[in-house]
Amino acid sequence: MAVDDLSISVDRNQIVGLIGPNGAGKTSFIDAVSGFTRSAEGSVRVGGTISDSLTAYRRARLGLVRTFQQLELFTDLTVRENLAVAARYSGRGSQDQMNLAIELFELGEHLERQVHDLPQGQRRIVALARAVAARPLVMLLDEPAAGLDSNESIRLGSQLRALANQGIGILLIDHDMGLVLGTCDWVHVMEYGRTIATGLPKNIQRDPAVLRAYLGDEQ
Repeated sequence: MAVDDLSISVDRNQIVGLIGPNGAGKTSFIDAVSGFTRSAEGSVRVGGTISDSLTAYRRARLGLVRTFQQLELFTDLTVRENLAVAARYSGRGSQDQMNLAIELFELGEHLERQVHDLPQGQRRIVALARAVAARPLVMLLDEPAAGLDSNESIRLGSQLRALANQGIGILLIDHDMGLVLGTCDWVHVMEYGRTIATGLPKNIQRDPAVLRAYLGDEQ
């Protein structure tokens, strides 16, 4: 069983971290919540609406939007076209929302470039911007900082906080502990599909169970 009895709430204006060793079940949890794992049992509520029986795209139209570790961008389309697809077909986006994503992630100079011409770090930013273009209520982010350097990671933290301040709830999965502990309001820690700790970032980094399972004694 990849995930067993895990419950997470993400409120508006809040960034919640989900961390743990590789294989802990973090991506499996996002797959289940976003509707990509049809065999999952449990309850998913988006803005008060129960979405347990809905397909992935219908959950997205409620405002539950995710990113992927492998990005899943349309690499033969331009950056602008990738954002336009999300804005148009999410059923929630708009040109204003697309412009917000472009401005926040500083993509103006890249809009007419095809995605396959961009470096990997920039592609990750495009994937985030595409999620924002869909006007989410909640964003589920699966390792958005992978491949980013330290300066890019710091900038990403500021961008995520800006999104949260606009009323978006964010669930953040990442191995960049500077990003997670420095950005999140609350953190859940998984191991073998179960929660082993929850709490404020400053408490999580001192939790003995978390130190043994994931962070290491040096933390």
